[in-house]
Amino acid sequence: MRILVLDSALARRTAAFVIDGTVAVLRDEAGRQGHESVLPVMARDVLREAGPVPDLIAATVGPGSFTGIRAGLALAHGIAVGLGVPVIGVTVGEAIADAFPFLGERELWVVTDSRRGHIFLERSSGVVSLALEALPTPGGKVAIAGGASLLVAARLAARGANVMLTDARYPLPRHVALVAARRHAGAVPALEAQPLYVDPPEASLPAGGPRPPPEVAGL
Repeated sequence: MRILVLDSALARRTAAFVIDGTVAVLRDEAGRQGHESVLPVMARDVLREAGPVPDLIAATVGPGSFTGIRAGLALAHGIAVGLGVPVIGVTVGEAIADAFPFLGERELWVVTDSRRGHIFLERSSGVVSLALEALPTPGGKVAIAGGASLLVAARLAARGANVMLTDARYPLPRHVALVAARRHAGAVPALEAQPLYVDPPEASLPAGGPRPPPEVAGL
C-alpha cells in the first residue's frame, strides 16, 4: 500500500511517502511555526519524487498544536479531494505506541507539551490535558515517550514510580502509515480525520451573545 504521510501536530513537520511499511521519500524538519507554508511545499516535493498516486493519506490529528494540526489536516483533505483518495487520521500516541509493541506489562504514556505548565497525556484510556502538578501516579510500570517525557519521567521517578524513559519524542512516518493502514482495513477502531481538540476553547462568546453588525450610513 502506498501512503502519503503528513504530520504537523508538534514542533516538527513531516511529509513522507511510505510503500508497504517502508519510507521511500522523506522531508522532515524541526520548527514550531510556519507549518501552513512549509508543509505544502514538502508534500509537493514528496509526491513529485515518489511518482505513483498514493492509495490514501495518513495525517496526525493531535494532540498538539492547534495551528499545526489544522494546517496538516486541511492540506491532507485538499490533496485527497484532488487525487480521489481517503484521509485516515492517526493520533500522536497511536503512532508512537506502534514503535513499542513489546512493552509487556508496562503501559505507555505519551506526553506532549500543551499550554504553559500543562501537558497532553495519551495512554490506553484516552487523552487528557492537565497541569503538571495534577500528573497522576501510575498504578504499575510505565514507559514514557513524547516531547515532555524527560520532565514527566523525572517527576514520576521522584515519587518512586517504576518508569522507563524511551527515546521517542515524535511520531515517525512509518508508524503513522502502519496505523493508518490498519485503520483503513478496519483492524483498529475508526477515527475521524479531524482535529483532536483536548483543551476547551480559550475564547468564548459574551454572556449576551455576539454584538449586532454595525449600521452603515445610507443603507
